[in-house]
Amino acid sequence: MTQADIGLIGLAVMGQNLVLNMADHGFTVAVFNRTTSVVDEFIAGPAKGKSIIGTHSLPELVATLKRPRRVMLMVKAGQPVDDFIEKLIPLLEPGDIIIDGGNSNYEDSIRRTAYVESKGLLFIGTGVSGGEEGARHGPSIMPGGSPAAWPHVKPIFQAIAAKVPEGDPNGAPCCDWVGENGAGHFVKMVHNGIEYGDMQIIAEAYHLMKEGLGMTNDEMSDVFAAWNKGKLESYLIEITSDILAYRDEEGQAVVDLILDSAGQKGTGKWTVVSALDQGTPLTLVGEAVFARFLSALVDERAAAAKGLSGPTTQFTGDRAAFLADLEEAVYAAKIVSYAQGYMLMAAAAKAYDWHLNLGGIALMWRGGCIIRSVFLGKIKEAFDADPELPNLLLAPYFREALQGADAAWRRVVATAVQLGIPTPALSSALAFYDGYRRERLPANLTQAQRDYFGAHTYERIDRPRGQFFHTNWTGRGGAVTSRAYQA
Repeated sequence: MTQADIGLIGLAVMGQNLVLNMADHGFTVAVFNRTTSVVDEFIAGPAKGKSIIGTHSLPELVATLKRPRRVMLMVKAGQPVDDFIEKLIPLLEPGDIIIDGGNSNYEDSIRRTAYVESKGLLFIGTGVSGGEEGARHGPSIMPGGSPAAWPHVKPIFQAIAAKVPEGDPNGAPCCDWVGENGAGHFVKMVHNGIEYGDMQIIAEAYHLMKEGLGMTNDEMSDVFAAWNKGKLESYLIEITSDILAYRDEEGQAVVDLILDSAGQKGTGKWTVVSALDQGTPLTLVGEAVFARFLSALVDERAAAAKGLSGPTTQFTGDRAAFLADLEEAVYAAKIVSYAQGYMLMAAAAKAYDWHLNLGGIALMWRGGCIIRSVFLGKIKEAFDADPELPNLLLAPYFREALQGADAAWRRVVATAVQLGIPTPALSSALAFYDGYRRERLPANLTQAQRDYFGAHTYERIDRPRGQFFHTNWTGRGGAVTSRAYQA
């Protein structure tokens, strides 16, 4: 019997395309799907003539695999993953590897790594980004879990991953080991959160062009196409230009026919919840998630539009100058968004004792994934120059870019406010930048208030950090203090 290099369970679009990608790179893949007719259709169709083995049961799948056996799950996140793990464990032997390639929560991957290892097996939880096209021709792959498993999957994963420069078979693969237990799925989650932010920034630029400047779809398409030739070059900018230029068979702009209610699968929310847990100010992604929530209030907004008034002024300035400012503002907000995402990854690495290669993560995102852009090369260079860099905003390139964009960024936000056009991502990014660059913030008053009503104590700037004080602000409070300072 021909032995397979890897087995894959779950033949939906992503699963099928990953299998075809593996076969294209010389690997033999055994496949299984709970609905076995899907296996037969796949083998008779897209997989015909390729090094792909169809199986109709888990024991049959496992029996085809070389040791150590590698079994990859591409099934719906949540309970289905746990169910398959339970079914696989009795069929596998010590040193065999279970891989979860779905969109799982990193906390589930932390739990699963410990559980699978307790059974003598190895576990990998890996993010896979790039959609069906990426899965077929080269995704970004972010594996974490049991470090001992990595050498056994590295040749396969790095062979099928996207390469930088794009399309160069000898280029650097957009895949490397991320870290222990849930690190891979955590980094994929942050990728998705940043994706939310990038999309919101672009949507706000579109809104300002459309409603503020009164531009046509074709004019906006041309602007995004021009931006895609400069420092904003990226997959999302590219497809935005394509979307705005697209017309249906009746000549209508399809984008104008789409209901303005944005959906989500939850990974953006997971990112924001994680930021709250880690005490990290992930403000831009938070605003992007909330903007989607607000967009879903379609009927409520329609009613509010009839009863709530706002500015009626129209933009009367220099359109070309404003578009130049807008390009700078979009770039500045993008820098802030990625800086915040990297702050979250650094905080999580400390909390979970992960050894994250932050520069390497930028390279993994450089191709194959939804947020791929030339911009990520600058992040890689920043961490190569200073692996201990505390914040991307302090790297010379990004510091100078923000300083260069500062005036334009403020003009854009001010104009948006005057026109009554919401820019939560652009505005919150600017507010974060202004807060981060301030040596002193008004939190001293906040802490005084907390001490006044709750005796929560405070630290003083004229005393060493770690010493706490309480003031009897009313003369009636006494000396008893709270133990809930939580600086």
